[in-house]
Amino acid sequence: DILLFANLGAVQLNYGYGVDECRRAVEMVQADALILHLNALQEALQPEGETDFSGLLAKIETVCRALEVPVVAKEVGWGISGETSRRLADAGIAAIDVAGAGGTSWAQVEMHRAESPAQARLAAAFADWGIPTAEAVIQAKAAVPELPIFASGGLLTGLDIAKTLALGASLGGIARPLLKAAAKSTETTIQAIRAIQREIQVAMFAAGASKLTELDGKIVPIER
Repeated sequence: DILLFANLGAVQLNYGYGVDECRRAVEMVQADALILHLNALQEALQPEGETDFSGLLAKIETVCRALEVPVVAKEVGWGISGETSRRLADAGIAAIDVAGAGGTSWAQVEMHRAESPAQARLAAAFADWGIPTAEAVIQAKAAVPELPIFASGGLLTGLDIAKTLALGASLGGIARPLLKAAAKSTETTIQAIRAIQREIQVAMFAAGASKLTELDGKIVPIER
């Protein structure tokens, strides 16, 4: 009774993967949808990175048209722009997870695992790269109002989730607090989830929203 996603790197479509492999990934975990993650910068910073992203949009479209479940496009911590969101939607993507800057930086991860000073310096140069999550949500929602927008990247509390819903996101994703809790115990994880739920409830109460969908539009970005 949960929403479950299978996950593959979109670039694998240029390295031998096709519709059959995508379908197999979904069937292996009985997923409700397939995520294709877009991690161009991470691949570019890895010594072993796979960087052939040429013609990838057409292959993503093929998967979207052929697969029996929805396909979600996801970044990995650098955000998806409005323009890119529109192109992905036109290719048949069913939802966008902007996965914006503000959480785990894979540039910093690659900096720490670099095998040479030159590789470390290259990765360090991109430590602050990306579109912040809030800005990415705003851009994506404006570009593809017909699609669900998932917000992830730097969200730590239920209030953070409520804020992204108020900006127009349909879902919010949290990793770090739950991973830290899970490293301790199941009970600690349950407590963390309940705390997040309560934070969302209080945010809704304070914003005058009786249900989650009523949060949409409660935040109006300030023009600067």
